[in-house]
Amino acid sequence: MYYFIVNPNSRSGRGRSIWNKIHRQLMLRGVDFQYCLTRYSGHATEIASNACALGTASSPVYMIAVGGDGTIHEVLTGITDFDRVVFGYIPTGSGNDFCRSMGLPFDPMESLEYILKAQRISQMDVPYLIRENKKSRFGISTGIGYDAGVCQEVLATPLKKVFNRLGLGKLIYLFIALKQLIFISPGKLTVTLDNEKTFSYNHVYFTAIMNQKYEGGGFKFCPEARPDDRILDVILVEGVSKIKLLFCLPTAFFGKHVGIRGIHIFTCGDIHVHSEAPLPIHIDGESGGIRKDLTVSVEKSSLKILLPVI
Repeated sequence: MYYFIVNPNSRSGRGRSIWNKIHRQLMLRGVDFQYCLTRYSGHATEIASNACALGTASSPVYMIAVGGDGTIHEVLTGITDFDRVVFGYIPTGSGNDFCRSMGLPFDPMESLEYILKAQRISQMDVPYLIRENKKSRFGISTGIGYDAGVCQEVLATPLKKVFNRLGLGKLIYLFIALKQLIFISPGKLTVTLDNEKTFSYNHVYFTAIMNQKYEGGGFKFCPEARPDDRILDVILVEGVSKIKLLFCLPTAFFGKHVGIRGIHIFTCGDIHVHSEAPLPIHIDGESGGIRKDLTVSVEKSSLKILLPVI
């Protein structure tokens, strides 16, 4: 059975009209499904937790997130038993980094087609972090510093809705990224990989821990990242001038930033980041608060995921 968890407010309300089209198709085709519309932040996590009871190891529920990248984070966080679930995703957001990395269609109706055919099921790693004794999972990335600050301001600004309605959602990220770059003060950060190797840096802009290649609306920060290798890919940017960083960022759309002095790429099984000063954190583009510490690991079990036939 299919269970759709729908964020009607994604892409400034367009998520609802997209869902209405999907709903009509499901009814016309006589698909066995249930659905629930999210009503508040964190609601998708609650829905996913309850929906897990509909599946078993031998007959898992096909749990489909319909929303933006942040909806993925909430649904993954809510899954109580990976054996009971096959995960799927229909994009209705503006970032679409999950689709970009996983090779999924950007078009919601194309996504519905391969999901209903269910011809290809693969495995995906699910990283997590602990905040205030609560586990939060993510599908794309988490980060601390500059990139998280941009995400938090984008979520708070009313301009996001205006840009999304005009089909220019990416431009708001660029606008705020440039604005924050002017005022940001890089700080001291310590990174520990696999509880063994520790590195300290004095002039850090941000650290992003990636399960996928892309974040931030198309930045290919970790070009070698794979979501099924049991490894976290990490980018840390430090020790460069703001002018140099400004010119480096566009190269990251093509993954050409790797090797530039001050841009470090790591791989690890788990990571702990400690900042001298509290910094913003993001989880799949959603706010994770302001913190000094960030610890990320990978769940022992992989999650089954629906993918298009290659």
